[in-house]
Amino acid sequence: MFALMQSSRVQSLHMMVEPGTGLKAVIAIHSSRKGPALGGCRYLSYPTEESAVEDAIQLARNMSYKAVLAGLSLGGGTAVIMRPAHVPDRAALFEAFGRFVESLDGRYITAMDSGTSREDMDCIAQCTRHVTSTTAVGDPSAHTALGLYTGIRTTAMARLGSDNLEGLRVAIQGLGHVGYALAEQLHAAGAELLVADLDSGKVQLAMEQFGAKPIASEALLSTPCDILAPCGLGGVLNSHSVAKLRCAAVAGGANNQLSCAAIADQLEARGILYAPDYVINSGGLIYVALQHQGATDGTITAHLSQIGTRLTEVFAHAQAEKRSPARVADALAERLLDQE
Repeated sequence: MFALMQSSRVQSLHMMVEPGTGLKAVIAIHSSRKGPALGGCRYLSYPTEESAVEDAIQLARNMSYKAVLAGLSLGGGTAVIMRPAHVPDRAALFEAFGRFVESLDGRYITAMDSGTSREDMDCIAQCTRHVTSTTAVGDPSAHTALGLYTGIRTTAMARLGSDNLEGLRVAIQGLGHVGYALAEQLHAAGAELLVADLDSGKVQLAMEQFGAKPIASEALLSTPCDILAPCGLGGVLNSHSVAKLRCAAVAGGANNQLSCAAIADQLEARGILYAPDYVINSGGLIYVALQHQGATDGTITAHLSQIGTRLTEVFAHAQAEKRSPARVADALAERLLDQE
């Protein structure tokens, strides 16, 4: 655990167990040099306690990188709650988690993430003010999708020479809140959509509303397309899956898309442009962070538009240095985090 913390440069790791509610939670804080750590709260089934801790640590680092590259005065952190087989009272569990967040005295601000909802955030808010993406604030997914759309246009320009998405084949893996909102925007721009999701109902809806072509989840990565947009859980890009890719670029909303850092080099070697996930999917963080700070809608919209600018910068350096954009983005984030 300590070796993993050191390799990821995580500042602190906090754990809480409350048997009465079934709560088993981990909060990882990667950095607080730029401000309090803000990051989502995941509520998922994990095979082991070690895998839950590892997920929190890796996501916390990505949140730090995401915040600093988005120009936010925040650090990065993440919480994971191990979903129990039986939950006697979901509201009580999240209120217990709220007390856990409150015990950190503002060093960590939590938000909605995989497996959690605005209603869960409302429960947390009963016990702490260090929470966002509540019902009052709204779902950040639409803003994540808007940032993704901007980033996909930027990626298309860098790899294909045009940001006109009409007729472009985009394969979306995962039709959750973000993936479905992205599909809606891409359809409006005239893109041809290939979609996969374990929920057949979501796939059917995308077919009816966007004329999307359904692809089996296990076949999507090897289906020819211009841009692959992973929008599910992380780790989808590994040595096996990268070898099967038939796309010009990868630009999606999932966190931790690369199973390890070396995968970025494999993508580069294959000539597949990779949009670093924590750069292109930062729209949700920008929204909840600025909402929490009381920013106006105009300020938030202007900040979202900078996602494309940052990606263009990363792509330009990657081309000049003949390195993967992922390596360039990591180095830039570390340099900015080390600045006072």
